[in-house]
Amino acid sequence: MATVSDQATSICTHCDRAIPSANIDLHYAHCSRNLERCKICCDMVPKTLAEEHYLNTHAPVACSLCSETMERDILDIHRDENCPRRMVTCEFCEFPLPAIDLAEHQEVCGNRTELCHLCNKYVRLRERYNHEDSCNRIQENSSGPSRYVRPVERDDGPRRRPQNDFPRKRVFFTIAITGIAVILGSIFFQRKTDLSNVQ
Repeated sequence: MATVSDQATSICTHCDRAIPSANIDLHYAHCSRNLERCKICCDMVPKTLAEEHYLNTHAPVACSLCSETMERDILDIHRDENCPRRMVTCEFCEFPLPAIDLAEHQEVCGNRTELCHLCNKYVRLRERYNHEDSCNRIQENSSGPSRYVRPVERDDGPRRRPQNDFPRKRVFFTIAITGIAVILGSIFFQRKTDLSNVQ
């Protein structure tokens, strides 16, 4: 009995596949009647599904955020990196907003000031990191030890506050204020309903 590898093959002129020579005529008749080559990706697609293949694979699509039309294969990159309506976060306040509005927002937000915990001066948020670096260098130079101290004995000075410390305090403050407001509101509401029941 001959195996498939022992049989002679011929190339189908329609789909360019190697077909056993004994079956080539039957294959070609079926292949040319039922399949067609996609003009974009060159895959063989059933003729009945050719339009669906084009729509699902190659047709331009609109971005759901900005409605710009593009090829399907770059849509994910567009949504993640290039879409002007994608959500990004402000580096100063961590507020999410559309990318198209980020520059204008950061221009205002970066001009807000916060107190430097090292020198007790108010510093713009956009200048905070450069200020803290220079502020640390000034303190290290001015408060250096008068005698030689081994590096293990030397105090590193004030510790830098973690980057996310400011937003965390704001969140706790907001939660505390909200809790107080809810408690006061429920007390006043309860008194109002008690007074209306008495009358």
